[in-house]
Amino acid sequence: MTHLQAGLSPETLEKARLELNENPDTLHQDIQEVRDMVITRPDIGFLRTDDAFILRFLRARKFQHFEAFRLLAQYFEYRQQNLDMFKSFKATDPGIKQALKDGFPGGLANLDHYGRKILVLFAANWDQSRYTLVDILRAILLSLEAMIEDPELQVNGFVLIIDWSNFTFKQASKLTPSMLRLAIEGLQDSFPARFGGIHFVNQPWYIHALYTVIRPFLKEKTRKRIFLHGNNLNSLHQLIHPEILPSEFGGMLPPYDMGTWARTLLDHEYDDDSECNVDSYNTPAKDIEKDLSPKSMKRSQSVVDPGVLKRMDKNEEENMQPLLSLD
Repeated sequence: MTHLQAGLSPETLEKARLELNENPDTLHQDIQEVRDMVITRPDIGFLRTDDAFILRFLRARKFQHFEAFRLLAQYFEYRQQNLDMFKSFKATDPGIKQALKDGFPGGLANLDHYGRKILVLFAANWDQSRYTLVDILRAILLSLEAMIEDPELQVNGFVLIIDWSNFTFKQASKLTPSMLRLAIEGLQDSFPARFGGIHFVNQPWYIHALYTVIRPFLKEKTRKRIFLHGNNLNSLHQLIHPEILPSEFGGMLPPYDMGTWARTLLDHEYDDDSECNVDSYNTPAKDIEKDLSPKSMKRSQSVVDPGVLKRMDKNEEENMQPLLSLD
């Protein structure tokens, strides 16, 4: 075991060896091979290429050198193409702070039976008057940056549960194709995290409709890890034990405290709202939403006809079976 594996338990070391092809004898060589590819992309500013940083990309791509480098390049390219998103990329940024305090994202105290961190989102908590969807995405990316420092999570990964209860059609209308593409590119294509499952619960018919729109932009591996449970929490409990879930998900624990993860990131600044002037963050975020990632949008210009959602039968949800896929 090298010093780069010092934070891993014996069980996780074995998992890294078996599932990720991680070999302590060749670890430094693997890292160097990825680092040597940096010169092939002079158009990208690689702000970090240290061993520990590159290692998380190797783990995310099961030590396939070229795939790890491609993810590393996309990580920095995404930040170059969306500079406004990362200008004030810290927990005390007013938009990010308000999103964090409303539970975007939340994190459960207990890991699942695979050692994965369980992230939770309660979609209806979004207060459109105080922060934007871009702020929510920034808060999620910032949180992942903090969590991925843990080598155990680099190997074991994450699970995401999104509760769509009381999420209105008006709120859903803000989930534009450009906004959804920005999120997909930031989370699926450009971040070194392993997502073992993304679970939708209590989703209304229009969220199911939106999913059918974005499905073509998801990788096959991602599609296999998305589970649409609807109101069937029993199917959720087959994959995540209710003993570690809060009562909102039919679990045995008390209701989730939305400020739990925000307090971890913000510490003593959690209760300090002196910076939270709506105009100071609402305007630039709106500008981002008007013109999201122009280069990336050129790659995929599909447009959703708003009438598609309106024409859908509202009773359709009752006929939709959860798309359970045990991968």
